[in-house]
Amino acid sequence: MVKFKTTSGGGNADHDSLEPMRTHFQAGSVIFAEGDLGLTMYIVENGEVEIRKNIAGEETVLAVLGKGDFFGEMCMLEEEVPRSASAVARTDVDAVMIDQAAFTFILERNPEIAIRMMRKLVRRLRETTRLLEQAVGHEVDVESSGITAPPPPPPDPLARLVVLPGGEELHLAGKRETTIGRSDPVTGIQPDIDLTPVDGQRSVSRRHARIRKEEDGTWSVIEDVGTMNGTFVNGVRLETGRPHPLAPGDTVIFGTVSCRFQVGEAPE
Repeated sequence: MVKFKTTSGGGNADHDSLEPMRTHFQAGSVIFAEGDLGLTMYIVENGEVEIRKNIAGEETVLAVLGKGDFFGEMCMLEEEVPRSASAVARTDVDAVMIDQAAFTFILERNPEIAIRMMRKLVRRLRETTRLLEQAVGHEVDVESSGITAPPPPPPDPLARLVVLPGGEELHLAGKRETTIGRSDPVTGIQPDIDLTPVDGQRSVSRRHARIRKEEDGTWSVIEDVGTMNGTFVNGVRLETGRPHPLAPGDTVIFGTVSCRFQVGEAPE
């Protein structure tokens, strides 16, 4: 396996050994401050990090990040730009520090990071557009304009995942495809079925898989690109991006979360 070693300060990286630069921050310490020059990004291995921004003279917490989350990534896309927010260790934090040289290497081998970064940037662009509309006076008031947003589709009352062994029922959304994963505080994206409460090992990816109802009424499950810990149906590992038939009673494992797929009324 090809390996790499990251270096600090934007230096060259030795891509012959897999030794990412790990660092530790004590609770309450500032990892970087708003306005600092950005040279590295971080991936949280353990602990929690607060992303804070000075808004109208007050420091506001924008997000709380945990294991598997990344931050400080903007400096990877644009060189020598100041940090747009501060990062503070909410608890003791262990993190991997990545410089520019290692960043490209990692993206080639972990497409999920690139996908999450694009989603985060899209969300930022939408928020910037909204603020611009407010500034120029062209914001549309949905409530008073007569335009109403369509109601969210109701959950499918019959198709569901039953968590094993607890028995908690997670109903599929009332649409053709139901996304399954973990909520993402970085992008604000929420899957239709959030496995965070039952995923104590954080083994499920943000966008892990989809369950789809086909035109003929049958069901299939599809593992999303970039999923880290795999998806299994009755013990068979799925191939990324390829639909796999799913029948009532099948056991589906997302990462380490085991579920039974059920359609119709539960047997008495």
